[in-house]
Amino acid sequence: MKISVVTAVYNRVGTIGDAIASVRAQTHENVEHVIQDGGSKDGTLDVVNAHTDPATVIVSEPDSGIYDAINRGIARATGDVIGLMHSDDFFADEGVLAKVAQAFADPQIDGVYGDLEYVAANDPQRVIRYWRSGAYQPARLRRGWMPPHPTLYLRREVFDRHGLYDTSFGIAADYDAMLRYLVKGKISLAYIPQVLVKMRMGGESNRSLERIMRKSREDLRAIRRNGVGGLGTLAAKNLGKIGQFVARDK
Repeated sequence: MKISVVTAVYNRVGTIGDAIASVRAQTHENVEHVIQDGGSKDGTLDVVNAHTDPATVIVSEPDSGIYDAINRGIARATGDVIGLMHSDDFFADEGVLAKVAQAFADPQIDGVYGDLEYVAANDPQRVIRYWRSGAYQPARLRRGWMPPHPTLYLRREVFDRHGLYDTSFGIAADYDAMLRYLVKGKISLAYIPQVLVKMRMGGESNRSLERIMRKSREDLRAIRRNGVGGLGTLAAKNLGKIGQFVARDK
């Protein structure tokens, strides 16, 4: 099974090297890394080009935002299964994609996901939030549940049948797409009950109060558009994050 990992990046010279190294360290033998750069000016491309190998596809061109860049990367990907590695993120260990491939051995499974850790930007060993996602049940969508997007891998057919990310969303296109795949596409998911990805804190959606409010508006639009509720679902989605700040049992 060929797995494509898509990384959309713009001016992330300080973290892109870790993301690339994390992908290259995976023990799964057939991995393609598609790096879609938006025309970085800070030396990001120097780091990217220094890590070039036959399994890496690098394109640098202007785009209209992160979801446009992701869509371009997915369009270039040639794997049977496609997932994302954001430029600030890295895999929890070297065996993550091997576990993903093992879960996809079941032909009835359309997508695979796991748990996510948010770590301090200046100290990736310090865990700030732990997102234990749990097994998927359709009824949970109305309670604001969603799989952690950075851990989600989907068969190519999911994108072919149900579309890519809607770029009219500036922040919440991932939430909208996942709801579309689950509600309208009725895809089947397999859950790997362990941390698959570590994400540095400080993402696009929570950099300011204005962006937090914008994300809430976009989340509500996605909720209503996909028929999984309204303000109650949005409130439950946001309140559900509180427990992620409680230290988990080791």
